[in-house]
Amino acid sequence: MKTSPPDAHPRLGAALLLAALGLPLAWSLWGAVAAGLEGAAWRTLLADPQTGQALSLSLWTGLLASALSVMLAAWLLAHHFPGPAWARLARRLSPLLAVPHAAFAIGLAFLIAPSGWLLRALSPWATGMTEPPPWPTTQDPWGLGLIAVLVAKEVPFLLWAAATQLQRADVAHNWTRELLLARSMGYSRSHAWWRVLWPQLWPRLRWPMLAVLAYNLTVVDLALVIGPTSPPTLAVLAWQWLLDADVTLNAQGAAAAWTLAAVLALVAAGLWRLSRLPIWRRRWSTGGRGATRQRITPTGSGVAGFALLMGLYLAVMLALAVGSVAGSWPFPQLLPETYTTHAWTSVWASFSTVGTTLTLAGGSALAALLWSLAWLECAPPRLVERLRPVLYLPLVLPPVLWVAGLHAMSLRLGLDATWAGVWLAHTLAAVPYVLLALSPAYTGFDARLWHISASLGHGRAVFLWRVKWPLLRAALASSFAIGFAVSVAQYLPTLFIGAGRFATVTTEAVTLAAGAQRSLTSAYAWLQWLLPVLVWALAAWLGQPRRYISNSYQRIQDKD
Repeated sequence: MKTSPPDAHPRLGAALLLAALGLPLAWSLWGAVAAGLEGAAWRTLLADPQTGQALSLSLWTGLLASALSVMLAAWLLAHHFPGPAWARLARRLSPLLAVPHAAFAIGLAFLIAPSGWLLRALSPWATGMTEPPPWPTTQDPWGLGLIAVLVAKEVPFLLWAAATQLQRADVAHNWTRELLLARSMGYSRSHAWWRVLWPQLWPRLRWPMLAVLAYNLTVVDLALVIGPTSPPTLAVLAWQWLLDADVTLNAQGAAAAWTLAAVLALVAAGLWRLSRLPIWRRRWSTGGRGATRQRITPTGSGVAGFALLMGLYLAVMLALAVGSVAGSWPFPQLLPETYTTHAWTSVWASFSTVGTTLTLAGGSALAALLWSLAWLECAPPRLVERLRPVLYLPLVLPPVLWVAGLHAMSLRLGLDATWAGVWLAHTLAAVPYVLLALSPAYTGFDARLWHISASLGHGRAVFLWRVKWPLLRAALASSFAIGFAVSVAQYLPTLFIGAGRFATVTTEAVTLAAGAQRSLTSAYAWLQWLLPVLVWALAAWLGQPRRYISNSYQRIQDKD
């Protein structure tokens, strides 16, 4: 089904839009390629004793976190969709998505640290401890804390990606009917979901799942906060080498970034080939009434699982809130002895940091939304599908490699250490997420509404302003919110492209996390969550259906 009128593909506009985004993408990618062409850097990287251990840590944490994230997200979906429980779950995803990765990592570190709330709640009644034990609960050498943060953050993202697919009424209706048909044939709820719906859903989630894999293998800011340190992951090593004043180490950092890109490509290709094996298709297509005799996990367990995830987020944010006003807090007391607003006073004194965060996030989210909207409206559907892998490159490239290319581009354009350069970097990072959020609802729009509008004598502009975009306001608002949250969470581009001259709440939170200023770190981490959640709340309000008929009737009643 066409999603726009037959004459709605101005190829010149599509070409200009593609050039506006494609040229910076291509330029930054070429800069990343050029940075990794030095043979001496590769020899030095292979000879470095940290490289092997760091790469092993990256693979261990990234692959395990990705596998757990996909399995937990699929399990929650299987126990919520279809039904009213799924609608409630989808509405509760916004506050979870609004929590930036770095803020969540800082809060979880305060929760599970040797002097954190978890041990304070158990001591002295259960453990008998009167002082914090020397346990590596944060920045542990096995990367378990990093895996926990990645799983807790990526599960809501995958659920949100599934929700964008299920926003299409035709898809949700067809899949619901197919599940009911499978149930009528004797399949249990669990087996019907895994054999009927999941084989259709997971191909639509291949890009979000690839983005999760890429992020987990190459994350830097989270690994700096809660990841292992001796050695760190390969992404952190690459970042440290890129920041060094030694040009030789810079080249070694670029080589390490390309190593991560090659590993990611190999892993992604291997998983794709594995998913195409006939054994999986046989597993999905075989079976029958006998499946009902197997143990069925009740739907209530899925609700309880999501409640536990919500509880973890609540505990993390509560730990940050209390930590931001904590004064004297000796171990093992559960609550501080004194409270102070000194940290929030310091945050207020540096209000320019909040202003920079808001202007960068608002400007980049708006630019990403306008570009995505124009692209989906102007470009032919076949071109949109063909170029989708290119436009999603920032999702799957290692951040350190991507930032190296962006830095080379900003130097050539004279945008290094400028607001415009940081804004461009944030916009390029936000476009794939905004496009990913907007595409399902936009491409699934019923083209028959255009024909009805045209039959009434209305042109394209009237159709867009009075029919299409008002009906898609929920998708437009949520797409802007996700772009805003992505921009707020940017750490590497802000620090590298901005040359340290533009402080945001994220750069301040991650920098302070390495020190001992618990209250100030908590305040910035809390603020890092508060800004996106306010935008998410505004987007949810704007996306609510308007009851025009009932409102008009009420006005008539008021007049009478």
